[in-house]
Amino acid sequence: MKSKPEETFPDPSLESPEGVSGIEYATLDERLKPLYLLADSQLLFWKDEAGTPFVHRVRARLETVEPAAAYIGASNGDDPAFYSIFEAAMDEAGIDRRKVILSELDADALAFVDHADWIVLAGGDVERGWRTFQSNGLSQILTRRYYEGALLMGISAGAVQLGLGGLVAAASVAGAPVSEEPPETPLETFRLLPHLIGAHQENEGWQSLAAAVRRFGGHARGYGIPAGGGLLYHRDHTLEPVRRPLVELRLVGEEITQSVVLPGGEVNEDSEVNEDSGESESVN
Repeated sequence: MKSKPEETFPDPSLESPEGVSGIEYATLDERLKPLYLLADSQLLFWKDEAGTPFVHRVRARLETVEPAAAYIGASNGDDPAFYSIFEAAMDEAGIDRRKVILSELDADALAFVDHADWIVLAGGDVERGWRTFQSNGLSQILTRRYYEGALLMGISAGAVQLGLGGLVAAASVAGAPVSEEPPETPLETFRLLPHLIGAHQENEGWQSLAAAVRRFGGHARGYGIPAGGGLLYHRDHTLEPVRRPLVELRLVGEEITQSVVLPGGEVNEDSEVNEDSGESESVN
């Protein structure tokens, strides 16, 4: 086991593969709160070794005495069952001011999002949610709210959306003739953190995430969050695993290498990912 070296960040003006924009890195701003990326909803009800609920630690980052929390369920088609999980988590956090934000936005919903301290992007289908955000304006509104100091949390598909994006079927990209496109093509999302995110894909050996890393190319890295785990992306660009180690995928030459990032900033030796089987092989 060795300490993870300090990450360096490339010039965002460097040329990227066709169909993928250059990766941008946010400037250091004291207003920015960590981005919370959760593989699933388990962390919302998890307590650390000291018995402190995870949601209490999240709420402690909010300056408001009576914070407001918004739930956005576009990725799951505004399924009320998912909102009930959010409500239970907010009960645990002691937050009474909360509201579900439906895909068909009205003035009250927009006003609430504009003043919400904690905004949750729910799980579901990455592309479905992102297309909705583009059509109803939340793609721009949520980006603005992040830079204004709101705390954004993405769960499963929501976590993926906060990153660079992912791969979707070529036919779902507007105006893309299937015959002229690869089977999958990049879908760029919020890009609030300059990495690709995979959630609870450990049973498939992170093959989907590896395919996205290869397709996005360039300096894109992938971070896999196992079930029950989370990732905090801090304003100084550091990553903090929560509860479970992260899997880091990088494109080195023609190979996808895999490392395990542990809480505390340690990383194991690299291995190569067999993208057909999803298994990894040590290269040391």
